Amino acid sequence: METTKNVTAVVQTAIERHGTTRDALIPILTEVNDTLGYLTPAAMTEISQLLHVPGSQLYETVSFYRMLSTKPRGQHVVQFCESAPCHVMGGRKIWPVLKEALGLEAGETSADGRWTLLAISCPGVCGVGPVMMIDDEVYGNLTPERIREILALYEQGGV
Repeated sequence: METTKNVTAVVQTAIERHGTTRDALIPILTEVNDTLGYLTPAAMTEISQLLHVPGSQLYETVSFYRMLSTKPRGQHVVQFCESAPCHVMGGRKIWPVLKEALGLEAGETSADGRWTLLAISCPGVCGVGPVMMIDDEVYGNLTPERIREILALYEQGGV
């Protein structure tokens, strides 16, 4: 659990790095999110006050971007493409396998804090659909067997 002092230091560091203009909002939010693991209420309040951005606008911005979260996420964030090209390429068969393998529904984080599962729109790699991302790694041409193999790499600490 982050203390208020640590949150303030993280926010201050991000603001010093990116500035206090409206253009700096997304980079600041991203840096704080990445550092703390999510945007805590204390961080949101601090950013709102220092950038003179209403809290409602801040929450609206955070809810728009999937890379940002106001809830803790797992050590590994799995994002599965639910767009039409991936669906047609077999995603509709992969999605239930992925949910079962992780024991999660979209938007949930495992009790042990290891995994968060998100359904996302097109990440822009339609040529290799169906696609998922785990953290910053993209995995394409997914099959049920490949889902299990990829997740096993993470379970074994190989990635």
